[in-house]
Amino acid sequence: MSELKNDLLLRALRGESVERPPVWMMRQAGRYLPDYLKLKAKFDFFTRVQTPELATEITLQPIDQVGVDAAIIFSDILVIPQAMGVEVLMEEGKGPSLPKTIQTQADIDALVTEGAEESLKYVLDALTLTKKELNGRTPLIGFAGAPWTILCYMVEGKGSKTWDKAKQFAYTQPKLAHALLQKITDITIDYLRAQVKAGADTVQVFDSWAGSLSPEDFRTYAQPYLLQICNAVKDLAPVILFPKGTWYAIEELSKSGASGIGIDWTVSPQKARELTGNRITIQGNFDPAKLLAPIPQIKTWVKEMIDGFGTQRYIANLGHGITPNVPVDHAKAFVEAVKEYRRES
Repeated sequence: MSELKNDLLLRALRGESVERPPVWMMRQAGRYLPDYLKLKAKFDFFTRVQTPELATEITLQPIDQVGVDAAIIFSDILVIPQAMGVEVLMEEGKGPSLPKTIQTQADIDALVTEGAEESLKYVLDALTLTKKELNGRTPLIGFAGAPWTILCYMVEGKGSKTWDKAKQFAYTQPKLAHALLQKITDITIDYLRAQVKAGADTVQVFDSWAGSLSPEDFRTYAQPYLLQICNAVKDLAPVILFPKGTWYAIEELSKSGASGIGIDWTVSPQKARELTGNRITIQGNFDPAKLLAPIPQIKTWVKEMIDGFGTQRYIANLGHGITPNVPVDHAKAFVEAVKEYRRES
């Protein structure tokens, strides 16, 4: 294993002193990069995900072109339902669809939770290959979707703004919902452990749709499973939890043993620090839509953001994934602004 030349991200996650905050962007490998679009024109989505050489090439693009401090493996959260035996289709411009949704005990019983290392070997191979190609330039982040978010897709069958079917399933058949959440949790733990073994330096758990739940329901249907995953993986590698839209949960989650917590722009830096009591490294929370503003304005906003969080126990990032319409030089400006940051004394 080559020595890490840039270990800012890992130091920030361990709460060690850093000369400046590390910076990366969710969804940095992909849809806003012209070179990614060339590959997209040649290969369908799951071919890109399931071919280690392509996944590696895509993972490295933002390191080379945007200058971020960490690589995140190019993959998708819906590889877990696939590994469980559920068909997932990805239509360009339409997003994912799962033709057969989970509705009954029999559907849940039929799900496969064993053998994640075999069924998801292509992700593990991509991690190992990427690690080799990175050659110590930056840390490598692995990831998975959180159980609540995966349940949403498996019950709803497609994306949704409100997740009514998923919530109805949870509220009217809680026993089934918990059985499904537990199965997703079990395979996710195996998957993340395997990712660390394959070369991931840290892992992030994306609970993209956690914000659809009330604080009580989050505590019932999301938090216990996030904690299980965290407890099972945290001794192998630092864990970052990202339950989007749940500022109300960050105080409790800051005591979870996770190393980092991702927040979106609905919570101020000051409030996030107050709630987490500096127990955990905070990651976020720039609104990706702001990357469409003029470059000098982006740089001003980034400086204000870091002023708000402070430079220690902090990872500069977006509050959600970068959108396809962001010009590459604007993404670069975001990264440069973090790298140039000096607090006025």
